[in-house]
Amino acid sequence: MSRFLAVTAFVAALAPASAARPRILGISHVGLRVSNIAASRAFYEEFLGLKDLRVNARQHIELVPGLAPDEDRLDHIALETDDADGLRRYLASRGVDVADRITGDETGRRFTVRDPDGYAVEFVQPSPAGRRESGNAGVSDHILHVGIIVGDVPASTRFYGDVLGFSETWRGSRSGTELSWINLKVPDGADYVEFMLYGERPAPNARGTQHHICLEVPDLAKAQAWLEARPYRARYTRPLEPRVGTNRKRQLNLYDPDGTRVELMEPATVDGPPAPSSTAPPPRHP
Repeated sequence: MSRFLAVTAFVAALAPASAARPRILGISHVGLRVSNIAASRAFYEEFLGLKDLRVNARQHIELVPGLAPDEDRLDHIALETDDADGLRRYLASRGVDVADRITGDETGRRFTVRDPDGYAVEFVQPSPAGRRESGNAGVSDHILHVGIIVGDVPASTRFYGDVLGFSETWRGSRSGTELSWINLKVPDGADYVEFMLYGERPAPNARGTQHHICLEVPDLAKAQAWLEARPYRARYTRPLEPRVGTNRKRQLNLYDPDGTRVELMEPATVDGPPAPSSTAPPPRHP
């Protein structure tokens, strides 16, 4: 071995190894700011059938009181991991600003970071108490994705893709000339985050359509009929209007009392093959 190679090997041996990324298993929950806890609980529990705001044993919706008129309805998104301590160390090794310690209670251990657009991203390692059966027979038993407005696509792609290990699965465009959505799947599960792309993002209090939750339903027509039969339907004044999205999947949009969109969506396209990805460029910023 040459002297150069020997020195290189010695230096490499002394260099600290990068922390390995623990698994990120899926969406744990979505935190929504609301103006009236009772009214919001009635929508999610009485209309959608999500008892105790739980979608399944590992996913739920968290309602955060005290919404101000000019505030964004999205408080945070939460991703499940099987090693909160290891993930915090890994993110620190990748230059992410992390808390000095992890907090915990009987439901699990957690810490929060900020993504490039400033959204709070919480990582949760649930305890057995935090992973409990929902006991509901609601309209859905799976949060498939959460939608967030993204301004800087390269920065968000680096954070969710390069750092967190998400993989891109689809790009879509409303117009065909400008990109509207990018879907990135968690590295160790099927759930995904949907980037909602805008050149000029809506005001914080006008983001209820963009910042959304998607609940998977196997049969949209049956889900609509189930909703129509709920007693709460008499209090829900909006029409139920199913449609086929750009992704060729049947969808139905609902809105909670503060205007946050809850999208019901079938997992498969109407014609079988997946919709092709768009090659349109991202929006230009003013």
